[in-house]
Amino acid sequence: MLKSEDHFLEIVNSLFPMEHPHMLVGRGDDCAVLKCPASLCISSDLFLEDVHFRTRYFTPEDIGHKALAVNLSDLAANGSVPLGFSLNLIWPVYLDEEFCKRMLGNMSSLAAEFKLALTGGDLSFGKSLGLAVCIWGESPARQMLRGKADPGDVVFVAGEAGLAACGLSLLEENDPGLDRYPESVAGHLRPRPLVREGQLLAGIEEVKGLMDVSDGLARDLPRFCRRGTGVEISSDFKVHPEVVSFCRDRGLDPLEWALNGGEDYALLGACARKGWEEIQEKVPDCRRLGTVSDKPGIMLQGRELGLKGFDHFEK
Repeated sequence: MLKSEDHFLEIVNSLFPMEHPHMLVGRGDDCAVLKCPASLCISSDLFLEDVHFRTRYFTPEDIGHKALAVNLSDLAANGSVPLGFSLNLIWPVYLDEEFCKRMLGNMSSLAAEFKLALTGGDLSFGKSLGLAVCIWGESPARQMLRGKADPGDVVFVAGEAGLAACGLSLLEENDPGLDRYPESVAGHLRPRPLVREGQLLAGIEEVKGLMDVSDGLARDLPRFCRRGTGVEISSDFKVHPEVVSFCRDRGLDPLEWALNGGEDYALLGACARKGWEEIQEKVPDCRRLGTVSDKPGIMLQGRELGLKGFDHFEK
């Protein structure tokens, strides 16, 4: 059991470095003092037990990884260079020191991979485990914003669509065939933030915008498009083989499942047609999803798809 707040902070300090080029004064004082570039990209996310994860099938390592990874994905969507983050924790009495070390140890490993400084945060007891991360990075020279694409532009996706939703469904059902879907399970438990891909895309002049896909393409495409425009989906958009297998076994349409998705942490983007070839060369993981149209809605072969994606507030 964790004996005190000081005991907890000892664990934090043993796992996260106290020095970083971005951090002039680090943890241990009332405020951190940061050395900042001319402009910052800042984002934050909550990661709450029985809302975003379940300890029934998330290991402590999974929790530590994903809580930080979903925030890194927001920086990736702006092509940012990650710099630092703060961590606020609600810690329930039933979790022990070993759980804490494993969770924060994996978060520390991911932070080290992207050279992120942990600048501080807060700690409180509560009924269930909750993490709140605020993250920031150096803004690229050109902002990757929503609402900038024009009719005729190419819409593309970096990363997988629908894979994490397969993993979530299998884990929730405790499906005996889990071992058949290793990438789906990993996609839900330990998403890979596409930071490098975001930085490369931000450096391509013809890219008009990027967006982190967390609520499914069906929910996020209207948020990405300019008012009055929509997307004509390519019928040959390739989805992951595990998504195809999952849907075939359940009598579902793989493309519609991929569009509905949820927690993909892929990157959605748009570019002028003449830039698509350069994107394929520099970021080969990108796949063409469709084309921006001059009519609102998500269309497939002239038919509007009545898909909604995910919303925490819808029951």
